[in-house]
Amino acid sequence: MTNTNSINDTAKNEPINSPFLKAIVQQIRGQDVYGVYRNWSDELILKPYIVSKKQKREISLEGEVDPRTIGRIMAFYRAVAACIEQETGLLSQVVIDLNHEGFGWALVFSGRLLLAKKSLRDAHRFGFESLEKVAEEGGKFIEKGLDLAKRFPEVGKI
Repeated sequence: MTNTNSINDTAKNEPINSPFLKAIVQQIRGQDVYGVYRNWSDELILKPYIVSKKQKREISLEGEVDPRTIGRIMAFYRAVAACIEQETGLLSQVVIDLNHEGFGWALVFSGRLLLAKKSLRDAHRFGFESLEKVAEEGGKFIEKGLDLAKRFPEVGKI
């Protein structure tokens, strides 16, 4: 890791150890057609996922969900799908359905098998207390998805 492009030059030099956090960074960089995140540290890319309770209270629930927030939600669940796909070899897809008020569903599926689902409420305020919480929550989805994929492999095949 480098200290370039950090906020106030305070980037950590510690590498991110979680495979799930690395998968999120990979998803974000993979969708970066203009190369904006090319020189950003992983910590800086993941910083928007950290939202304190105080910050969440300050985010208004009126109006449309910010497109950047929708992008973070998509990258989170695509990382879940990528981790499951890497482990099982089953092609995994993500569907996010959000209405204008921030309510909806996030679904991760493979073939006819629903690997992970999450009811989304207040999508405007999507975020976690720390990177550890991001990794923990993603790990839960991956673990449940892997269990289902291993129990029903014939349903997950396309």
